[in-house]
Amino acid sequence: MIQRIQTLWLALAAVCMALCFVFPVAGYTFDLATGQRVSAELNLVAKDNPDTLQQMAAGEPVVEYSQRLAGMSTWPLITLALCVLLLSVLCIFLFKNRTLQARITGLAFLVNVGYAFAVFFWAVDKYRDLLMAGLGGVEPTLGWLAGAFLPLASLVLLFLAQRAIRSDEAKVRAADRLR
Repeated sequence: MIQRIQTLWLALAAVCMALCFVFPVAGYTFDLATGQRVSAELNLVAKDNPDTLQQMAAGEPVVEYSQRLAGMSTWPLITLALCVLLLSVLCIFLFKNRTLQARITGLAFLVNVGYAFAVFFWAVDKYRDLLMAGLGGVEPTLGWLAGAFLPLASLVLLFLAQRAIRSDEAKVRAADRLR
């Protein structure tokens, strides 16, 4: 039945992965010797920050350094995030075949682990290095943003879905033994 708790967990995992495309992963702040503060964000899909123009108009010494300007490509992250998103949605509709649903949920979990490792150990460091090269080697202050924690929430939700699917399968097997 589609009304099972694993449907809720899988739907929430898919929403978490979809929100990864909206929220930035990390924020970088550079204090230059000229007194300017340069800020940059790592997003899955490169976007321009409209707040920068308001900050500059208010007289604040802030300059936006965009992801496009640094030459950061995030297509591996986008591919992994889309795979987790699509696998989570697919699992929702495999409620009639619990064993296949459990296997695909496990696959989504593994791909999500790969995505989390890619974010934390590859993308954030690579973008920092690109920014440092573009700004003369100044060390940035790193701030983790919501886009970094959403895949971790999705991992927990996929684990809960996997556990609920296994529980349902155990109940069905127990009922078959009683007949």
